[in-house]
Amino acid sequence: MTFTFTQAHSMSDDEFLLLRDCIYAHCGIYFDIESKYILEKRLSHRLLDLNFPSFYDYYHYLKYNRHKEQELMDIMDVLTTNETYFFRESCQLKAFSDEIIPELITRKTAQGNRSLRIWSAGCSTGEEPYTIAMILSTIPQLDGWNIEIIGTDISQKVLQQARRAVYGKSSFRATEESDLRRFFVQQDDGYKVNSAVRELVTFSHLNLFDNDRLSMLGKVDIVFCRNVIIYFDMSAKKRVIESFHSALYDGGYLLLGHSESLMNITTSFTLRHFKNDMIYQKPDLFSNGIPCEKN
Repeated sequence: MTFTFTQAHSMSDDEFLLLRDCIYAHCGIYFDIESKYILEKRLSHRLLDLNFPSFYDYYHYLKYNRHKEQELMDIMDVLTTNETYFFRESCQLKAFSDEIIPELITRKTAQGNRSLRIWSAGCSTGEEPYTIAMILSTIPQLDGWNIEIIGTDISQKVLQQARRAVYGKSSFRATEESDLRRFFVQQDDGYKVNSAVRELVTFSHLNLFDNDRLSMLGKVDIVFCRNVIIYFDMSAKKRVIESFHSALYDGGYLLLGHSESLMNITTSFTLRHFKNDMIYQKPDLFSNGIPCEKN
């Protein structure tokens, strides 16, 4: 394979393939050849910052430099899109609050278990896990329960924003005025999530391809992973969905984005037809025959 040190910031097909495969091996994000210009544009500033004459030099840095892990972590901020807002996908959230949570309360109460763990995978700037916390805080039957909501993301930058918990106008496009007053405190630079909601949520850096870190997460009752697997090819999707399946308790629920499906990915989940939405569920060997269908 021959590399030509071309004019700065021009990415050859060979360089694209090397960088694409390097990023894919790190986190599962996949760029096809039609997306070459995106990779070129988003990484070009790193050549300037590191004073590299070509993308091949940058690839060599990602493969062999002692700072390679930090660099791969940092560029996740520019390779992913973090468009989100509070109370997104209202029908799904209504199925969550009015149907899934009551089922869990009934099941866990019968077991003498008053704990609830929810994982927001790919939580971005935090609107999703905070929304989950807001919804749960309005359900009287959960008073006195031990509730833990874990937000994870591969981008350190968005996690810093999530922990700060201050948001501007674009985050509230689906937020009722009453919820804004109830769950937020206005300040000079926006609205801050109140302390009662923040206390229910913890944030952690996590690469969904990092099996060691995934194993430390522990079991959860619900996984939210909305508009994340769209970045993966089929092989990576299967790997990530299997991780969710392993993390869920039997009978646990997987909530994907409305444009996402497990079709051709796995048959390990069943598709529940709730009144408000359709939700994937991990089969429970000891369930009472809840109506569902194989994905």
